[in-house]
Amino acid sequence: MRCPHCGCQEDKVIDSRTSRDGAAVRRRRECNACGHRFTTHEAIIQAELKVIKRNGTLEDLDRTKIRSGIEKACWKRDITPEVIDQIVDTVVASIETDFDREVPTSEIGRRTMEEIRKYDKVAYVRFASVYRDFKDIDEFIEEIRTIGHHSSPLPKTLHNGQ
Repeated sequence: MRCPHCGCQEDKVIDSRTSRDGAAVRRRRECNACGHRFTTHEAIIQAELKVIKRNGTLEDLDRTKIRSGIEKACWKRDITPEVIDQIVDTVVASIETDFDREVPTSEIGRRTMEEIRKYDKVAYVRFASVYRDFKDIDEFIEEIRTIGHHSSPLPKTLHNGQ
């Protein structure tokens, strides 16, 4: 590991801790040449999962795209950035567990919808309206009716100010 201060490649690890629920290791290092301390993170590199788009093209799985869609659905809703991170982590982890090489966008959307629904029904409907591409107001109204049948209390500890 190259020291960010002096560029020396000789260092010693002075502390190691697991992070991200054991999926990564955080290490504090000290440069042998200048004594500068810095932090590194070590994690398993997953095989690059490809997303099968609706038009049949493939692209890399991109957490930022998933997060962006969730943020848009949660705009002006009482959902913290930490909850959004948790939703992204849950969706990506479940996809990486269940798929080896390729995953259809429909599966990513379905799993994302399920997770959003646990926290905020309005955000869920917003996400569903884009993901499902409702053709008319009747489809939209039907989706809202199905939410009423699956009501469950939202976890209060995951919202701001509650």
